[in-house]
Amino acid sequence: MAQPSQIATPQRGWRHRAWVVAAVSFAALVAAAAGRSSVGVFLRPISDEFGWPISSVSFAVTLNLCFYGLTAPFAAALMEKLGVRRVVAAALAILATGLALTTTVTTTWQLYLFWGIFVGFGAGCMALVFGAIVAQRWFVERRGLVTGIFSAAFATGQLIFLPTITQITATSGWRTAALSLAGFALVIIPFVFLWLRDSPAEVGLLPYRAPAGYQPPPAPNHGMNAGKLALVRLRDASRTRAFWILAGAFFVCGWSTNGLIGTHFIAAAHDHGLPSTSAAALLAAIGIFDIIGTIGSGWFTDRYDSRYLLVIYYGLRGVSLLLLHLVWANSVQPPMFFFVVLYGLDWVATVPPTVALCRECFGIERAGVVFGWVFAAHMVGAGMSAWTAGIIRQATGTYNLAWWSAGVLCLIAAFACWFVPREQQQTISEPSPSPAPART
Repeated sequence: MAQPSQIATPQRGWRHRAWVVAAVSFAALVAAAAGRSSVGVFLRPISDEFGWPISSVSFAVTLNLCFYGLTAPFAAALMEKLGVRRVVAAALAILATGLALTTTVTTTWQLYLFWGIFVGFGAGCMALVFGAIVAQRWFVERRGLVTGIFSAAFATGQLIFLPTITQITATSGWRTAALSLAGFALVIIPFVFLWLRDSPAEVGLLPYRAPAGYQPPPAPNHGMNAGKLALVRLRDASRTRAFWILAGAFFVCGWSTNGLIGTHFIAAAHDHGLPSTSAAALLAAIGIFDIIGTIGSGWFTDRYDSRYLLVIYYGLRGVSLLLLHLVWANSVQPPMFFFVVLYGLDWVATVPPTVALCRECFGIERAGVVFGWVFAAHMVGAGMSAWTAGIIRQATGTYNLAWWSAGVLCLIAAFACWFVPREQQQTISEPSPSPAPART
């Protein structure tokens, strides 16, 4: 690996290799998002084909979301140990395998295994933790903006693929749609091997806009396997107030996005007589506004206090969910656009300020794995919400209670974010390296 002192002329501007790495990372994140977001489209067709109740299929979604989130901190630790490129390529292969095997299911346990665990695990290795690591290693300036762009990858996957997946499902069946997504994931793998690199020093460069005399963080020397490293990071971070506030707020974030709207929006539209294709178009519109909101959030994160941004984002989302029950109709009406805009602008706008606060509170060397655990809380919240909303729908005949409870949780999260401490935590210490074996 090249040392910083060996670098004579750093690349400048848009020609910097960092933007190529960012583009490949974005494509991998889009593939993961497309595979993960398909659950909202497949929920009803799978339930109808096999006669399984929505609550049973929703449990597969819960497994998918939980594995998606809980994989993230261990994937971040693996990226430290084995390298980003190897982990991402393997994850794309696992994601494609899970999607392909899902088309063969005949029992619920197979659905839980292939769609719940395989797809969840593969997508989880390329969760937003991956984007955060790339942004932190390859960029000194524009970190917030790049993190926002990576966060928007989920919306882009939804925007590009969701209407297409819905149309393929309607005309050729959900199995064809699943195989199409598997093929897309496989196509990205060669680009990962060709262009993705673990750090700028690996190709003899400094990060984007690195100042004179920049020294990259030292490589970790903790002598731990990835699993133990992830658990040590959790143990140390959990001793701080900042971690519990960020993890709790992100739990609510997952509850109110992936688990609720991402999973049940199309099914709820069906309850009100709105065609699935129209509901998918509305979700795609949410994706458009999310791209705007998330990239804008990254820009704001580079300039303003991240705590205040989180207060605004969670507050607006809570209001939009509390009003959602008023806008449903059997055709697309103007009030629906109010929800699409208000909710869409902060679908994942919470990610850039949350990543920034992890970096400020825990240090750049530990931020990747710590954010992995915060993101795990996000997806556990999403998984619990997907299952809970299915139970509410089955018990009451509507999703209204699900919308209202999520709105209240968002307002509580907004209040809590005021109390994230500003100063970097000094209680987090780097694990000591394993002692060298004694010489004889």
